[in-house]
Amino acid sequence: MSTERRTPLDRERVARTALRLLNEVGLDGLTLRAIAKELDVKAPALYWHFKDKQALLDEMATEMYRRMVAGTVFDPADTWRERLLKANRGLRAALLGYRDGAKVFSGSRFTGTEHARGMEEHLRVLTAAGLSLAQAVNAARTASMFTIGFVTEEQGVVPLPGERREGYDVAERARRMAAHPLAAEAGQLLFDDYDEQFEEGLALVIAGVGARYGIG
Repeated sequence: MSTERRTPLDRERVARTALRLLNEVGLDGLTLRAIAKELDVKAPALYWHFKDKQALLDEMATEMYRRMVAGTVFDPADTWRERLLKANRGLRAALLGYRDGAKVFSGSRFTGTEHARGMEEHLRVLTAAGLSLAQAVNAARTASMFTIGFVTEEQGVVPLPGERREGYDVAERARRMAAHPLAAEAGQLLFDDYDEQFEEGLALVIAGVGARYGIG
């Protein structure tokens, strides 16, 4: 008789498996049945841990956050601008690690309170710079919403590095829109060089925070 023991099925193991499958099948193809097959269990076993797909997405987003925090290094001496830059660069990198990563993350609810420590540190940096708590929350939220929205659009064109959805050929777009030269030329700025686009957009958000709240 075999003495091999399976790794216990828990929420984190299911979430890790789901994130691995996500790159293969995308969010629409990610079902509890497919995850159960990958784990070699019956689908009803997953309902013990997750009542529905949204509950699973919440745990997946939480696991994405754990990995993001583990891969982002902050300096206690960071200015509020440096903190927002690093936090949102780290968020974008984490979301880009998965097909439909931004869609998974958007609207999900963290399943624990482990994110509170990072939030506390971010808010302390922002309030120490002279922002009220409400202003600090507005600044952090606006920057993160920009990042999530940006990556959602980015992944709509480039689902994973090296992939590009049909219909986003910039040269072909320019030919079709030749009668509208500014709009035609804008395609190069809209659908290419996403790293540069992101950095410029984030810089605009941070500059706006500084100008709105009068902090350097």
